[in-house]
Order: sequence, then C-alpha cells, then structure tokens
Amino acid sequence: MKTVIFLGSKPIGYECLQHLFSRQDSLGIKVTAVFTNDNTRFDKNKSVRDLATSFGVPVYEDIAALETMAPVDVLISVQYHQILKKKHIQKAKQLAVNLHMAPLPEYRGCNQFSFAILDGAKEFGTTLHVMNEDIDGGDILFERRFPIPADVFVKELYQKTFEESLILFQEHIEDIIRGEYQPIAQSDRIPTHGTSIHYRNEVEQIKCINWRWPKEKIERHIRATSMPGFPPPYTYIAGKKIEFHLKED
Repeated sequence: MKTVIFLGSKPIGYECLQHLFSRQDSLGIKVTAVFTNDNTRFDKNKSVRDLATSFGVPVYEDIAALETMAPVDVLISVQYHQILKKKHIQKAKQLAVNLHMAPLPEYRGCNQFSFAILDGAKEFGTTLHVMNEDIDGGDILFERRFPIPADVFVKELYQKTFEESLILFQEHIEDIIRGEYQPIAQSDRIPTHGTSIHYRNEVEQIKCINWRWPKEKIERHIRATSMPGFPPPYTYIAGKKIEFHLKED
C-alpha cells in the first residue's frame, strides 16, 4: 500500500480529496495527512478540514509541519496556499504532483482565468504536473484543453475549468499512483505555446480601468475581473471611484 499526503483547499481540493478517500482501497493507497488553510469562500459546504477529520486523518495548515514527517510515496497538491520548497517536495519518494487549473506552460501562477480573458486566448485547460521549486514549472503529466467561449466572464471560465479539472484528476489519479506517465518538459512547448507567470497582487492592477480606453478593452477587463464574492473592477471619473457591478439574474 502506498502512502499519500494531500495538500489543498477550495471546492476542487475538496472534490479531489473526496475522490481519493472513496478510492483508497482500489488504488491501494492510504492518505496519512492533509494540509489545508480550509478556504471555503467559494462553497461553505466543502471544508477540506472537516472532510479529512471525518476520515480520521490529521490536518495541518503550515507546510513547516511536513518537515518533521516521515517520507511518503506521493504528495498531491490541489490549490494549496503555500509554496513548497525542495525540502518539502523531497518528502515524496515517488512523485510530488500538482493540479494546476490552467494550461501549461502558457499560464503559470495565479489568476490565470483573468489573464487568459485579457489576452483574448482561444483555448484554455487544466494540467497535472510534476512539482519542483519553480512555480507551476514542472513536467506535464496529463492535461485537458478546451476552447474558450466568446465573451466569457471569469466566473464561467472558472466553472468550466473546475469541471474539466475534476475529470482530469479522476481519470488519471490511478496512472499517477502506479507511475504510468510520460513527462513532457514545459520548455519543449514554449516555442509553440508561449509562457507567462502571474502573481496574486496583479489582479488589483487589472481591476483598475481607465475609462478612456477603447470600449472593447474596458469590456474585456470587466469580464476578466468581475468575480462574485470579490471586489469589483472600478474606474475613477473626476476623482470619484466608480465600481462596475454586474446585474444579477
């Protein structure tokens, strides 16, 4: 039986962990610890902490706790809030893998949905990749790609990626546990796919709209940054801050 440590949060982390628990016997694994900040902002009913506790698995928040633990076979990260260093990644004897909700190497880092919309990208996706010390920079193991609908809003792109990410995880977790994969170096794809990396603080910059921009650019920034539950995009007119709120259905 192989040992697994899971690191993750948000609804996708919850769903992936639930899938792991449901298949522990068939996969021949045992989840020995869970790391999470238990971010339930998107869904109050999907607590990674509560789920792990219900299965009697110890829960930690700070990645520093991993340093004193015995090595395991596989580390699985799904929307974990801290960056892992080499000493953490090396706790995985077989593989440390991350589910990144964006295509690689095109969109590394954070807020990838927003930047794909701003870029006018025609395709998006989700990726299972090897974890290394570079942010979302490890070899690609498995992926799913799909066309981006015209005039899509960030919430819609997030939801589509969520659905595709769960399918990707469910379809290939057995391959990952068994070591049945052919890694693809991201550097091999950069000449044809390009690459970028974005950080959390950048979203505040793209929410600030210059009302003198062309209409199409303003509209694109609104679609890219109008996410329910988060501060809306805005502009300044005559020194007054004007927020853009979407009309609720």
